[in-house]
Amino acid sequence: MVGDGGDTPTRYELLSMVKKHSNLIGKTNVDEQDTSDVEMDPKFWHDVFDLYFICGKESRGRQDDDLLFFVRKMRTQGDPLNESPDGISPYFVRRWASELDKLLGDSSDEVDWRRSFYLNLIAHTSFTVTVAICSHEVLRNHQAGQDTPLSPIYKVVKTVYASPSRVNFHLDSKKEVETTPAYPDICFAIDDFDSTFDAVVLSSTDHCYCVLLNAHDGAAFPSQKEQNDCISSSDTPLRIETSSGNSKSSKITLFSGFVSYQMVREAYNGGKSQFGSLWSLGHSPGKQDRLYMKGPGGRGEVEVAVSGVVDQSNEDVGPFSPVSVSNRGFGIGSIVRKAASVASVAAKHAYAAASATSSHDDELMIPLKCCLMSISLPWEHIAYDLLFKGSPPVNL
Repeated sequence: MVGDGGDTPTRYELLSMVKKHSNLIGKTNVDEQDTSDVEMDPKFWHDVFDLYFICGKESRGRQDDDLLFFVRKMRTQGDPLNESPDGISPYFVRRWASELDKLLGDSSDEVDWRRSFYLNLIAHTSFTVTVAICSHEVLRNHQAGQDTPLSPIYKVVKTVYASPSRVNFHLDSKKEVETTPAYPDICFAIDDFDSTFDAVVLSSTDHCYCVLLNAHDGAAFPSQKEQNDCISSSDTPLRIETSSGNSKSSKITLFSGFVSYQMVREAYNGGKSQFGSLWSLGHSPGKQDRLYMKGPGGRGEVEVAVSGVVDQSNEDVGPFSPVSVSNRGFGIGSIVRKAASVASVAAKHAYAAASATSSHDDELMIPLKCCLMSISLPWEHIAYDLLFKGSPPVNL
């Protein structure tokens, strides 16, 4: 109990309480019988937010955790959260401070505390994205249940950050970016996408482009041994309700999908693929194109910059600069192959591989470089998986 002399709940205990009162997540139509009074009580979510992100030691443990996101209440019934009629953003940001109510002041009345808790749970969790080239045959055998290891031909692992804002990259001028609210979608953008995925080239008709998004640490993975060091500002005690179920995996796959070379090629050529899961906007020969790939079941969206690789097999490779590193540093487990990360070198390898696998009767094989720009998912899908997903993570 909190507020009556009892111990303050730990994050692990608080998250157990949140799970018990998260029946609304992911539901379009809600039966009133399925909704507890606590789940609709803004005071409960205010206090959980205070304990989890203000009092929790871990909330100040990482460099990027000093920002707190507050979702505004919907102004009228049915108004989209990201399309406020007066142009106001659906959320606002404050830097961490030791007292929540003083931090917000009069703004506290306009906060949707339930959605704000979930948004910060996502924003303060650690994520990595894996981009890989795999054999289509190996993927088919793996999906068919055959005992085939899912070993990629090439992969890059990169740390990414969850944000309620969307970064719109201008492919014709990489120095220009535009940031707009994405909420209720959460966007995972890769600022240095062109250099990070410079060597991700589909150079065979058997190649598939694979994308995984995994959560593995941070706010959604509290330790059972953690202790909070302050008490809630609430006058109403919170009841500690812990679950006796098994603890969840240390890694959760939030998005996993792949497309074949042929699907990418058809989209790049301006034709919609027969599967309808990938399409092209504004194709211009010799330039990068922005392609969008829907996740399995239409869940989530992947934005990829695709470009045909120029055949440089007869050209000399001059001196080059090292791979650029963003100010956030390399991602956890990133595979950096300096020789292969230079576009001209990758192009030579790609055309050599394409020539070896194509016959004279086949359509000309064009190696395609695929640079992942962003992944977008609705916040409710992410929050549900972080709380409840029990299936093992996908490993590449």
